Amino acid sequence: MTYQEFKDIFYNGLWKQNTGVVQLLGLCPILAVSSSVVNGVSLGIATAVVMALSGAAIAPIRNVVPNEARIPVFILIIAVLVTVVQYAMNAYMYTLYVVLGIFIPLIVTNCIVLARIEAFASKQPPLQSATDGFAMGLGLTAVLAILGGVRELFGHGTLLSGIDMVFGATAKSWVITVVPGYHGFLLAILPPGAFVTLGLLIALKNWINLRAEQKKSQRSIAILPATAG
Repeated sequence: MTYQEFKDIFYNGLWKQNTGVVQLLGLCPILAVSSSVVNGVSLGIATAVVMALSGAAIAPIRNVVPNEARIPVFILIIAVLVTVVQYAMNAYMYTLYVVLGIFIPLIVTNCIVLARIEAFASKQPPLQSATDGFAMGLGLTAVLAILGGVRELFGHGTLLSGIDMVFGATAKSWVITVVPGYHGFLLAILPPGAFVTLGLLIALKNWINLRAEQKKSQRSIAILPATAG
């Protein structure tokens, strides 16, 4: 895999084809788990690991599996990998595992994972497939982190609340109290707040893309007269 391929894969995963604000896949976990930075990032990283491993596992057998059995085989492999991640979180981060609850095993049915495997890993070599899965997972993690940060900040006035679920009791001092004595904004931590915040993120990305296209067209117009002359 060349450097340009590596760069294009990460650009697609993090920005151009971001699963959260472009493809709008997996909205159920995005809206349900993004009440805080820790919850969102934890589920995002778990999904990224599953996507990378499933891409690396499915790409080598893409020409062996019959077309009729393709989807069941893909789901079976994803289910095995999700089970491994679930047991690992249960063993080493039990409190976080309880908080995330059903959304960890539901990674199996997350359309983000299966859609990317079907669109990319079933047609590409293992290294590219694993990289693409991880990049798509990181794109989802970035959306969950921003969404969780905004909702946690407006809902509780803090950031990194619950970090001790990942790093132990000593990490409680890592919690950032942005607004001391803040009484909270209930809408921010409820599902309607997630919808509103996600809509604003989508609008922001579209605005950034539009501005970039306008600047590119302006540069092209400025160059054309000089070239013609």
